[in-house]
Amino acid sequence: MEFRISNQVIRVNVPDANALLAEVRARLRQGAGFALATINLDHLVKLRRSAIFRAAYDAQDLVVADGHPIVWLGWLAGRPLGLVPGSDMVLPLAEVAAEQGVKVALVGSTEASLAAAGAEMQRLIPGLEITAQIAPPMGFDPEGPAADAVLAELDQSDAGLVFLALGAPKQEILAARGRTTLPRVGFASIGAGLDFLSGTQTRAPAWVRAIAMEWAWRMLQNPRRLGWRYAKCFAILPVHGLRALGTRLSGR
Repeated sequence: MEFRISNQVIRVNVPDANALLAEVRARLRQGAGFALATINLDHLVKLRRSAIFRAAYDAQDLVVADGHPIVWLGWLAGRPLGLVPGSDMVLPLAEVAAEQGVKVALVGSTEASLAAAGAEMQRLIPGLEITAQIAPPMGFDPEGPAADAVLAELDQSDAGLVFLALGAPKQEILAARGRTTLPRVGFASIGAGLDFLSGTQTRAPAWVRAIAMEWAWRMLQNPRRLGWRYAKCFAILPVHGLRALGTRLSGR
């Protein structure tokens, strides 16, 4: 599945969760790094506005479909995709790391949330070793000196898999930098995944997610912040839908 934005092609190149876990397992076993992004409609909106974000996405090795609209667009294009929310992949990816004897680091959110998320991860995954928990300050610039310090601390931690919970586009930009600076490390951008584990944020109930209405549940929790964001997301759907249908009809 491809998205063409400002003469750049963004490809969803990992079709489902099983393929993602297999690829990450192979890379961790080989000591090969990666950057993982989980694309959704909000990312597509931001990609249209930001050349820096587009450059960061261009550096991602693995891109999965995070959100039902991306899955539906894949179906329209004749490119079947499985739903792979970043939040759902934290524990499975951490399990792969523990299985391979790879140390893990957590970056983002707050110190309290990281501590609680880390404790929960280690409770659920025996043998998981977390060697760094880094909560950057408010206003963190993924291209500035503070990011240099984070990457240096990650280097010292000997972590082979880093979960980035900074929100888009900061987490993807930092992952792109880390991919160059620490080429043997895997960077997984997972949004609010650690806050869900720590209980700092409450995720939509399973039945709400099952009917593809998590966006509505989230908006009702914070309409002032999320209402306009979702309006912009829905506004771009018709264009991407027509492009996806054109892809199917053209047989490309």
